[in-house]
Amino acid sequence: MGKLTVHALRVVLALLFAGSVFVQAVMVPLLASDMEDLRPEYAYLRTPFILIIVLGVLAAQVILVCVWRLVTMVRRGTVFSNAAFRYVDIVIGSLVAASLVVFSLAVLLAPGEPVPPGIVLLICGAALAVLGGALVVLVMRMLLAQAVARDVEAKQMQAELDEVI
Repeated sequence: MGKLTVHALRVVLALLFAGSVFVQAVMVPLLASDMEDLRPEYAYLRTPFILIIVLGVLAAQVILVCVWRLVTMVRRGTVFSNAAFRYVDIVIGSLVAASLVVFSLAVLLAPGEPVPPGIVLLICGAALAVLGGALVVLVMRMLLAQAVARDVEAKQMQAELDEVI
């Protein structure tokens, strides 16, 4: 990966992280105060809804930090090592958790009349899409495992060749 690509990706990751901190620090409290005016029959939605948003943003932040660490490993040329698996596994776990958080939003909004059923179905589709993202990263993890195995094999063969010469 070129230096320009690494810097561009880091700028995007930093902006996304800053945006997520803004959402946590400013938008969530504003949303919480706006939700105090809910009709009494929907007041029970306030706390779980805010919790779902906070957990979703937290999952996104964990993913951003892990991708930052992986980009650092790419820049240093150490991504084809066992240390990279820890970050990839955390990304997969965070995506699965985010999928569950999005699905819990659908479950929260499903009963009653506050949200049309089509919107709940769309939220379920979004949860499925996030889970699909986790599966894509899992496939990429398998490819990383193959690359690490090939790298170890190549280093062993190089060592044997150096002994022969």
